[in-house]
Amino acid sequence: MSRIHLFEFEDLQWFPSFLRNYMTDYLRFMSNKFDIYRPIVPIIKEGLEKSHSNTIIDLASGGGGGLLKLNEHLLKTNPDVKIILTDYYPNIKAFERSKASENNMEYIATSIDALQVPKSMKGLRTQFLSFHHFRPEQAQQILQNAVNNESAIAIFEAQERNLKSIIFMLLSPINVLLLTPFIRPFSFGRLLFTYLIPILPVLICWDGIVSVLRTYSINEMNTMVNNLDDDSYAWTLDKIKSGPSKITYLLGYKK
Repeated sequence: MSRIHLFEFEDLQWFPSFLRNYMTDYLRFMSNKFDIYRPIVPIIKEGLEKSHSNTIIDLASGGGGGLLKLNEHLLKTNPDVKIILTDYYPNIKAFERSKASENNMEYIATSIDALQVPKSMKGLRTQFLSFHHFRPEQAQQILQNAVNNESAIAIFEAQERNLKSIIFMLLSPINVLLLTPFIRPFSFGRLLFTYLIPILPVLICWDGIVSVLRTYSINEMNTMVNNLDDDSYAWTLDKIKSGPSKITYLLGYKK
């Protein structure tokens, strides 16, 4: 299946921020409820070790993704770990909730471009369910920027570009309808745009299918790595099972 870079609503500059926040809140809820990133804990630990840091700089954080559950697992063996949430369109309310519930979480309120991360931000860079948002030349620029700044980077995509993932996304409106009442904090607006004006199930389904079609294969990411200007980095590309799905990941650090 060839990669197709269609648009996702949450990427559009004109898209209402409150709808974008409802969508990222849903993704955050799903990631934490089902603890989908638990299998990648050893990879994060390796990245932190190779970066000689206890700080995770999360790029394109959305609503915080599955970092709350992931953070619980990391703290068991690394009580000094710190997570900094960032995004080009920061969901401040979600960031504030994460910080309030986890003492070791912080956030950057201003826009942070994953293509040009300030060199002053030191630590292991991570991306969860966001690498596919970038076109190939942009995705490679993200990797090149990490290399230029001598920062370790770990990228995780919880879907694959295949028919199975598309079918799963086609069923996502059912999940939205069933699980929305359990998303916290409670919001009448979320209920309004889920049930009375059911736009959120449609938006989440569309963006989910497009995410699948945009997802990079291991071979495509390997091509990006091979085209980087610096060969002083070690790269690991692989898949790891998480529930019924597999997580594709890329870990890079200076040798």
